[in-house]
Amino acid sequence: MDISDPTVYTTIYEQHRRGVFAAAYRILGNEAQADDVVQDTFIKVWRKPASFDAKRGELGSYLRLMARSRALDLWREGQAAGRASDRLKAVVAVGSGQSEDRPDHRVEQAEATDTVVDALRTLPENQREAVVLAYWGGLTAEEVASRASVPLGTAKSRIRLGLAKLRDEFGNEYLAARAA
Repeated sequence: MDISDPTVYTTIYEQHRRGVFAAAYRILGNEAQADDVVQDTFIKVWRKPASFDAKRGELGSYLRLMARSRALDLWREGQAAGRASDRLKAVVAVGSGQSEDRPDHRVEQAEATDTVVDALRTLPENQREAVVLAYWGGLTAEEVASRASVPLGTAKSRIRLGLAKLRDEFGNEYLAARAA
């Protein structure tokens, strides 16, 4: 069976799309997202037909497994985004009361934000991305590794090195401010 042949591919799509959709829908509970997973799954098969090895199992099982994996990735991303959103809402709720009571707090917070943004700009791109995803995006090191398509150890190293550089940057600013 040559998956790269358009007629064979069409037949495979018609035979397996419902099963792939069902696998994705069970995890996501959302028809639009499940449809996206079906599309992603079949596009991957179309682009890399050699990734399927008939000796390892049935095509339908392979497609459903790919769909399940992609659906879990989407679900996890949604969970991380929800956690980040909840944290942001909590910070805004706490900060909004203080800002109204103390206008100087707003100025201090803006200065602190500028300092953090400036310090983040000094980091290499890959470290900056890892730190932002981990601390402001709420992603775990595994999720950062998956998003950046790097090994877990590399993602952890990027986060650790980025935080060390930020610590040094803030330490130097703190010492300079105290000396002045």
